[in-house]
Amino acid sequence: MNFVECHEEPIHIPGYIQSFGYLIGIDAISHSIAFFSQNIKDIFTIENTEQLFDKKITDFPESFQDIIQSDIYNSLNNFARRENETYFDKIVIKDKEYHFSVFRSGKNIFLEFEGVSTNPNKRISNKYDNFYIIDDEQELWDQLLSTLSKIVNYDRMMVYKFMMDGSGKVIAEKRDDNMESYLGLHYPESDIPRQARELYLKKRKRIFSNVYAETVPVLSKSSKPIDLTFTATRAMSPIHGQYIKNSGASSSFSVSIIIDDHLWGLVTCQNSEPKHIDLEDRVQAGIFTALASNAYSSFKSKKELNYRLELNEVSSQLKSEFLKHNSLFDSLVENKAEIKDLPEADGLAIVSDENIVTEGIVPDNEMIKRIVDWAHENTDEVVYSNRSFLKNYGETLRLDENSAGIIIYFVEKSKNEMLIWFRKEFDEHINWAGNPEKKIGVFSQNGEEKQIVSPRTSFHLFTENIKGNSKRWNSRNIAAVQAVRDLILETSHKNYITIKRLNDELKQVNEELDSFSYTISHDLGTPLTVMKLNAQMLLNSLTDGSEKSKNKINSIIEEIDNMAEMMHDVLQLSRAKHSEIELENIETIKTIQKISENAKITFDSPRSEIIIKDCPDVLADKTMLHQVFLNIINNAVKYSSQSEQPRVEIEGTEDGQTIIYRISDNGIGIPEEEKYKMFKIFNRMDNAKKFKGNGVGLSIVHRIMKRIGGNVDYNSNKEGTSFILTFKKP
Repeated sequence: MNFVECHEEPIHIPGYIQSFGYLIGIDAISHSIAFFSQNIKDIFTIENTEQLFDKKITDFPESFQDIIQSDIYNSLNNFARRENETYFDKIVIKDKEYHFSVFRSGKNIFLEFEGVSTNPNKRISNKYDNFYIIDDEQELWDQLLSTLSKIVNYDRMMVYKFMMDGSGKVIAEKRDDNMESYLGLHYPESDIPRQARELYLKKRKRIFSNVYAETVPVLSKSSKPIDLTFTATRAMSPIHGQYIKNSGASSSFSVSIIIDDHLWGLVTCQNSEPKHIDLEDRVQAGIFTALASNAYSSFKSKKELNYRLELNEVSSQLKSEFLKHNSLFDSLVENKAEIKDLPEADGLAIVSDENIVTEGIVPDNEMIKRIVDWAHENTDEVVYSNRSFLKNYGETLRLDENSAGIIIYFVEKSKNEMLIWFRKEFDEHINWAGNPEKKIGVFSQNGEEKQIVSPRTSFHLFTENIKGNSKRWNSRNIAAVQAVRDLILETSHKNYITIKRLNDELKQVNEELDSFSYTISHDLGTPLTVMKLNAQMLLNSLTDGSEKSKNKINSIIEEIDNMAEMMHDVLQLSRAKHSEIELENIETIKTIQKISENAKITFDSPRSEIIIKDCPDVLADKTMLHQVFLNIINNAVKYSSQSEQPRVEIEGTEDGQTIIYRISDNGIGIPEEEKYKMFKIFNRMDNAKKFKGNGVGLSIVHRIMKRIGGNVDYNSNKEGTSFILTFKKP
């Protein structure tokens, strides 16, 4: 026995039609008869239906005279030019009027017949434009049901909207007073499975006049199943038929609501008694539904346009605010409240490297860091959204109710720059039209028994509480995030243009400064030397001069020396930037030993203990390497010289493809709050001002290390400082 799931059921090839209709299929090229419903002998005089196969309708003039003489049959090739496009007219067969429909599908042309039935109570408004003056969604669908009730008038008529997951919800309803309301109830996706939704998109009107009536088999010489997708009389599947019966209905009629070429929903009607709707009335119902669908689409487009205009206005205001700041991070932080509100979020986190700034209701920073790490590892999307983040990842990431829904926008993934919008958990209760649990049942189809998942029997209210979700992020929310993204990209581009212009200006200024540094070092050197010599001569001539006068002259000589040293250092800094370099394998031990001994003399610190450990070779420029060690070792000796037991330790180690030198001292240390200006020219720490210096040495080191492909860093505390020099391994 075969087992069939609901979503696997081949509902487009049932092999049967409903008893209110009659079907003949002919070959699209030869027009020979390929298949027909068994009941055609009820309206056409045919002694033996088996003789019809491979013959033309015109071969049986007495049986099919009415068809042969019809306008549709005589213009069959014109009507069958486009596939799956139906044309219909009326035809009289044996003094009874029938609707005659024709369409081509695949290799066959389908001829369908059904009796004409009139609705004496039909009252249709001729105001087709009524839907377009309604500016309220609920009122629009209520108006559609009110209009259709004058045509089909079923016991229960509903507008059923499909959700994103395939489930549905009743959003409008018109019913008899004695029937319970289904308004607001949800239906699981399995009630209208995927293949059924695909058929509703192709065949937009569907009627089952009597679910209890016997179906009529379609006879075919071919063993290949006949695709009845576009026939009006196609029989319903056993599962669907049982579902209708379980709901208490005997007849159903539906019209697809198509918006932007997608199946948005259905007008679905049910009647407790069998009920047939005439073809013309079904067509009329389809026209009104299409009008309402177009009106809804127009209404939504106008609302969307207004929203976009408002969003553009807010974006323009934000742009002017963004351009007031020099950095993107500052722009985001200063406008964080507005950025949070754009996608209607409860909270916002602005992440830039290790910095996190928040606004509104957000998780704590440790939780945000876990979300940031998750995002780097699990998504490559520029904009990622999830309304079930807590439900999906709450246990893994140890989340709380403030992170139920998130949107993540990566500003710059490599720099760990992102925006995260948060929504808190939404206490969601879904009212289902009955418990969706199903059982296994046995159905007979085409003479073959099949084990099929039986449709549910319960349609009583069933409430489900869902945890871990936020309110759904809609298309507007995503559009708002994309507007923020566009704003960041646009302002970043403008900032890039500004920065490029400033860089060009800075380059010119730097060139002028470099030229100036050479000038002052060369041109002012001689006058300073003359001034110093004259001052020394003046000092020597004051044999009987007062001590006060001698101190003043010594002060002048000292300041001249300071000026000469500063000029020398500025020149060295300029050379570190522009000098030609030649990287080679250099031994360091002798250079370090010589510099260390000279430093003790220079800073008058004979008590300084300088411990020199391993000194591996490095890849560097010889002249520049000397400058680096000279400045770092001199600083270590100078700033530790006033300690009780001055101590400097120098050690080099190998680390993969690099050589790392550590020059450590037990000197004054570097205050944490002043570390940011360590390598800036002419900047000196407050605690270093009692020592001689001009704040240029570390700038020289920083510039040289960058030029030779290395790096300089440091660790510091109250017990001293350790400079870390990273060189390339030879």
